[in-house]
Amino acid sequence: MAAERWAVDAGRSFRRRCEDYHRAKSKGPASQRGPVKGEKMHKSSWEKMESEQLNALISRQMLSGESATVARLLMTKGAVVPRHFHVSEQFSLILSGALKFIFDDREVVVRGGEVLYIPANVPHSAVALEDTVDVDFFAPRREDWIRKEDAYLREQRA
Repeated sequence: MAAERWAVDAGRSFRRRCEDYHRAKSKGPASQRGPVKGEKMHKSSWEKMESEQLNALISRQMLSGESATVARLLMTKGAVVPRHFHVSEQFSLILSGALKFIFDDREVVVRGGEVLYIPANVPHSAVALEDTVDVDFFAPRREDWIRKEDAYLREQRA
């Protein structure tokens, strides 16, 4: 079996196969390449990030890279995220509290320590069942949030 593996790899070493892979990737589109010379890593903490009060019941901190956005939302019990959809895939990690997500065909309650994946373009809304700390990850990044074109979050609806 080992002989077959090496035959498939045309006798190239693991290091050489890795170099070939990364060289090929570096010629692809920016979204498929590894780090580009001159880009800087960024380290921060939620405590150091500016908090934006979106409405009386929801505040948000966020950080966006070239291809993704991560945000921490603090939601008071009763806060509503109105129905919306976006081109981004979404992972919602509930650190504490509970959110009820409402979809066309079901409702899903996500509690502290649980994660919900929402595919791109799926309409949804959410209600905070308790005071909640939610970390959301989006890819691609949330251009509407970056441009502050997120009026649906800025008006609290009961």
